[in-house]
Formats: sequence, structure tokens, C-alpha cells
Amino acid sequence: MRKTHLLKSYLILLILFVSVGFFSCSSTKNIKYFQDIPDSGQLKTIAKAEYAEPVIKVDDILTIIVQTVDPQATAPINLGNVPSVSASAMASSSLITQQPLSGYLVNSEGFVDIPILGRLKLQGLSTREARDSVYNVASKYYKNPTVIVRFANFKISVTGEVQKPGQYVVPNEKITILDAIAMAGDLSIFGKRENVLLIRENPDGTKTPYRVDLRKSSTISGPAYYLKQNDIIYVEPGKGKAAANDASSAKNYAIISSIITIIIVVVSRINFK
Repeated sequence: MRKTHLLKSYLILLILFVSVGFFSCSSTKNIKYFQDIPDSGQLKTIAKAEYAEPVIKVDDILTIIVQTVDPQATAPINLGNVPSVSASAMASSSLITQQPLSGYLVNSEGFVDIPILGRLKLQGLSTREARDSVYNVASKYYKNPTVIVRFANFKISVTGEVQKPGQYVVPNEKITILDAIAMAGDLSIFGKRENVLLIRENPDGTKTPYRVDLRKSSTISGPAYYLKQNDIIYVEPGKGKAAANDASSAKNYAIISSIITIIIVVVSRINFK
């Protein structure tokens, strides 16, 4: 009878340790990106994603810089960008650099008031078209000016199961969903790679949701690959997070149960002797 009781105690202890090991294990199957891309020895062509230049809207903030051989001549214009940003700094800015929200505001009528140059209608133009528009006016006052026009408030939000959730202001308007995820420190181990949600604001104020599967290479050619201003990326938690929470609780119970089982085994062995 005592031997049977002892064997049952050992069996319970074994089951507890196996349970703890089961909860501790995780698979990399759902963690890898672009699982359908073959090994390096094989080639796969991925279709090109369509990119549309963002257009300037009411309440946008623009960095407008005019440079000539005489910096003092264009100082009144460039002082509108506080702090001022040089052409070389703008050219070398990386995607993760967050520029302060300073510059020229596009008013409710779509105009921007620039010292010396006057009031310019920039609403509805891309930054390339806006640069040409500013250049046409600036060339009346300066000889061979260099003009830079950029969004100062081109921002995206990344939230959910990422390492560094937050709102990011980027100087490069041609940004991808992979760039945004990299800025946020990548997905956490619990983020759902197969169902990332992107919410996009339409010109009329409505929202369009997109579902992105980062495990598939088709993401690179999809409509959500290139981001637009004010895009929101939300990474949902997967079942692994709930399982991890359950595993944490299970480990605590397992430890307590193991201690109790060990006590039972020791007591049983003492009584058996």
C-alpha cells in the first residue's frame, strides 16, 4: 500500500515538471517574416508596390527652405522653420529622426504665408510640386535659389505588441510599413505577424482598415506597404501572450504543488521505513 502511494507521488511530480516544460516551450513557426520566400539559392520576383506622392492638406506643417549664395538674404524665410534646418541636414536625416513640429502652417484656405514671397496656395500639391511653385516665386527675388519643401508633420502611429509603441514624425515621406515597425523596435514575441491592422484616413475623414500578413511576401506589393500621413499601425496580441500569462500562473502553482509533493514523498518514505 505504501509502495503504491509512493509511486503515485512520483508520478504526480513527473507530470508537474512535464507541464512546466510544456508551457515554457514556444515555436518559431509563427514568428518568421516572409515565410514564402525561398532560400537564397532560389530567386523569387516580388511585384512592385504602387506609390502615390502625398498631397498637402489644410493644417499640414511644411518645412520651406530657400538658399542662395548669400544666407542673410533668405534668412527671413528660413527663420519660419524653428529650429532652422539646413539642406545638408535634411538630406542626411534618417527615418528614425523625429523632426520638431515647426514650420509653415497651411491655413484653412490652403495658403501658406511666407516672408518676402507672400501668400502661396499649396493645398493639393505634392511636395515636389510645391517646391516648384515656391521656386517660381523665389526666382523673382533671388538668383538661382535652391528650394526645399518637406512635410514637418508627416507622422505615423505604431501601437500594440511592439517594443517601442508611439507616434513617429519622419522627414522621409516615402516610408514603408517595415520602416515603421523597425522604428518601433520590431514586434514583440507575442505580436500577431499574420494579422497586423493598419488604419488609414481618407480625404473625406473616413477610415479604411487594412489587414497585413507579415509572413507573406505579398505584403511588399500590397496597398498598405507604403504608408501615408497619419496612418495607424496596431499589432494585436496573439494567443501566446495569454498562454504566457497562464504559464506564469501555472508555474507558480506547479512550484507550490511540487513542494507539497516532495514533502509527501519524504514523509511517505519515512513512514515506509
